[in-house]
Amino acid sequence: MEGEQDHPLLVRARRLATDLLAPAAQRVDRDGLPAAHLDALRTSGLLGASAPQTYGGSGVPEAVARDIQETLATGCCTTWFVQAQHQSPLRLLAASDGPAKERLLPELASGRLLAGVAYAHVRSFPWVPVRATAERGGWRFDGTVPWYTGWGLNDVMLLAGIDADDEVVLAFAGTGEERGLRASEPLRLVAVSSSRTVSLRLDGLWVPPESVVLRTPRERWAGTDLAHAANVSPAVFGVAEAALRVLEETGTEAAMTAHGLRTEVATVRRQAYALADHPAPDHVVPERTALRLRALDLLRTVTTAAVVAGGGRTTGLDHPAQRLARESLFLLVQGQTAPVRRAHLASLASGSKPAASS
Repeated sequence: MEGEQDHPLLVRARRLATDLLAPAAQRVDRDGLPAAHLDALRTSGLLGASAPQTYGGSGVPEAVARDIQETLATGCCTTWFVQAQHQSPLRLLAASDGPAKERLLPELASGRLLAGVAYAHVRSFPWVPVRATAERGGWRFDGTVPWYTGWGLNDVMLLAGIDADDEVVLAFAGTGEERGLRASEPLRLVAVSSSRTVSLRLDGLWVPPESVVLRTPRERWAGTDLAHAANVSPAVFGVAEAALRVLEETGTEAAMTAHGLRTEVATVRRQAYALADHPAPDHVVPERTALRLRALDLLRTVTTAAVVAGGGRTTGLDHPAQRLARESLFLLVQGQTAPVRRAHLASLASGSKPAASS
């Protein structure tokens, strides 16, 4: 809607992406994420855009929150990825009750604290990488978190484990010199390698009961997670927009290619966001999954076109086209669930493009 496109926070996100993030994206990819980017996010109000106003956030409509995420990804996918970790804990706290909400939500909404997440491993069930055990009135976590983004950049993490009753236990823990917590060296990734993604070894990490924000049967958690993961990440459209801009600036022929691709991306974006806003999203999971695959296929096409149009010079690490192509590879698997992976492999095996709904 036109009014939503003029929302002050979205205008602020566009300015931040244009003036700070995009000009530094190549340097961030090569040298690391500077503190200035996170400081700008902390002071901009964007980190708490979705948080309730009563807790210091802005309570923006979902469409505005989504566009903010897309805009940040257009500027710099690495910066987007680090701050995106903050959004899930914030939303979970906003929907919860208890001492963790009162203690942490105002800090996360204001940006005084930056949060990360350590729960993707729950999708590996029946393999249980992290076990949660009730102990001393709180919870003990043991095992390995294979993937944790923002180590040394964020202040708290939302950690998940599975207990003996197959319940998912979600609790907040510190990210400093915590007893029973050890981080690996930063992982070398094909893209967003400056996000300081590590694996975590948990050996009796204990959290008090007031830090627990949710306990729920694993099957219930998996159902909610599946419905959410079927959506297209706004970052897919953000990186696609960045690649389209590179393509448009390459020359007349490339700009003509960009024109046709931009129309197709806009169509899939409109359909994907309409389904994400469906009043009963659990009933349209197959349709949203198909659009997720279609959007990823388009992203691969757009970033490939940017590489092809620029010729051999795009293979240089100083050229944005190769970075965007690598980011498209990353987004193929970011937030992926087993059902999404199976659907994607099936579409690739059949040699047909995932169909977008009309």
